[in-house]
Order: sequence, then C-alpha cells, then structure tokens
Amino acid sequence: MEIKVKFFAAPREALGKGEMAVTLPAGSTVADLIEQLKRGHPVLRAYTRFLSVAVNRAYVGMQTELHDGDEVACLPPVGGG
Repeated sequence: MEIKVKFFAAPREALGKGEMAVTLPAGSTVADLIEQLKRGHPVLRAYTRFLSVAVNRAYVGMQTELHDGDEVACLPPVGGG
C-alpha cells in the first residue's frame, strides 16, 4: 500500500522536502511507518521520538493501522511561551 507522508518544521528542513510517498505492506501501523522512515532517512531519527502523528487529519496512536491512500502528517511538538 502507498502512504503519503507530510513533514513540518525542523523535520521538513532536515529532510529537505515536505512530503513523500512511502510503500508499506498491508496491515502496517504508524509505528511500522516511523521505523521505515528512520531506516531510510537517518536524519529523521533525532525527531521521531517527539513527533505527534495524524492520519487523515485525526491524531492517532502508534498502533493505528494504516490503509492504502492514507495521508500521515508528522507533527513536531508545539512550543510557546
């Protein structure tokens, strides 16, 4: 299945692009996606433990199963003061 992944802020800058398509086996979870991203793009390792993830614009947990055509947004922590 093919998943569209979007990146924002520092991960986007580190990767040098804001989105990519990722191919995963059927039944893969958000955690599986994150592991594949870390293996394929080591620069993302520094950011993945702080990310929140949304699938099709809804925040989800790491064990959420993905489906073909899903859009996954990797969102950095929100800071402020």
